[in-house]
Amino acid sequence: MGNTVTCCVSPDASPKLSRARGGGGAAPGPERWADAYQAAAAGGGGGGGSGSAEAESGDSDPGGGGGPHLQHISDREFPDDLALESNPSDHPRASTIFLSKSQTDVREKRKSNHINHVSPGQLTKKYSSCSTIFIDDSTVSQPNLRSTIKCVTLAIFYHIKNRDSDRSLDIFDEKSHPLTREEVPDDYYKHDPDHKHIYRFVRTLFSAAQLTAECAIVTLVYLERLLTYAEIDICPSNWKRIVLGAILLASKVWDDQAVWNVDYCQILKDITVEDMNEMERHFLELLQFNINVPASVYAKYYFDLRSLADDNNLSFLLEPLSKERAQKLEAISRLCEDKYKDLSKAAMRRSFSADNLVGIRRSNAILS
Repeated sequence: MGNTVTCCVSPDASPKLSRARGGGGAAPGPERWADAYQAAAAGGGGGGGSGSAEAESGDSDPGGGGGPHLQHISDREFPDDLALESNPSDHPRASTIFLSKSQTDVREKRKSNHINHVSPGQLTKKYSSCSTIFIDDSTVSQPNLRSTIKCVTLAIFYHIKNRDSDRSLDIFDEKSHPLTREEVPDDYYKHDPDHKHIYRFVRTLFSAAQLTAECAIVTLVYLERLLTYAEIDICPSNWKRIVLGAILLASKVWDDQAVWNVDYCQILKDITVEDMNEMERHFLELLQFNINVPASVYAKYYFDLRSLADDNNLSFLLEPLSKERAQKLEAISRLCEDKYKDLSKAAMRRSFSADNLVGIRRSNAILS
């Protein structure tokens, strides 16, 4: 071996600086998109850094290993909580940006009601009783489409209203790249859109493209990731194109049968395929091709959206439990109970030699 070692990285190069972010995908079927985007990110750059390099003995690890200083994998990750907070779309423990931006308005509203002695009014939420049981069909695995879109657009509304500044890029500017043939007014950047305007825009895209509620949550993840990575703000001049780019990317990553760019041109009659392709390329580059959405991050955004709905009296739809639905739930409960009994018997047989074995007591759930 001698005093030299062969490696695939130049001794003057920094592994941390040369490393690109990984880009997996959100289930189902994101792997093929992640591989394609990673290949696009690495295209044209694979020929220059494959040569061997020799490290002199003076470059060895001062800790006493005698070998060259090699970077540990842990050194490449985010080392402190500051990095977690700056990338909430990548880490499940970091709080979402939209929820923190909405808390300012929520606190002011509660303070104003307390000072002015404003009564909360008639309760609009439905509560279960002995005679009627209300159920919420929106779950983390199957969110309600209408309620989820309302919550996502409300999060976008708070992003625009409580933005720090008006940092933007030309590719997302609606004046430079209009979505319609109508002339954009000169003061287009001064007027913030209201929640209903944002909701109608997003609802039209989701209805025409037949997108799912899960896609709406991934759209919000990509939107906050773009604002963090590119260090820009979503404002009146760029919100439509940023939201459109996030929806375009989320639909391709999430759905197995994604919507083509030309299909969006059928929805937005005046936009061209070339413009859509260019915006998608810029969006991916600004995300550093990191399209991975872990299940923990997805769940965090879902429950934070529910918290946002509760703070703004935007309740999810509740429906009374019908007799047919109760019978289906009871059948599912019996099936799960039978499986649990089989597992319990197997566990009892394995531990039958234990002294003073006490049987497992189970109470049956009754739906009436």
